[in-house]
Amino acid sequence: MANGSSGGEFFAGLVIGGLVGAAMALLLAPQSGEETRAQIRDTGLELKDRASETIAEAREKAEAITADARRRAEEITTDARKRAEEIVAEARKRAEEIQAAVPASLKPGEKTGEA
Repeated sequence: MANGSSGGEFFAGLVIGGLVGAAMALLLAPQSGEETRAQIRDTGLELKDRASETIAEAREKAEAITADARRRAEEITTDARKRAEEIVAEARKRAEEIQAAVPASLKPGEKTGEA
């Protein structure tokens, strides 16, 4: 080796690294197959419950929004009808005022006496 160290130091480092890696593998080893399947099943059930709750909440919110939209639509429709009735009543009143202002002696189709 170029730096003057022996191959024994490299080999010692390799062995120590291997031992540390083996120790970490033992400490972090996965559970047994049965335990892993049980954990996966439990997690799946938990996720299913969360999804059901989320769907129920979304459905409730959608129903609330729909009910609010219907209520607002009914209010707008009621206001529009009321305003239309007011406009029609005002138009009738003005038509009656105009008819009253026209001299009674004039009949439809007669001239106003202008020459």
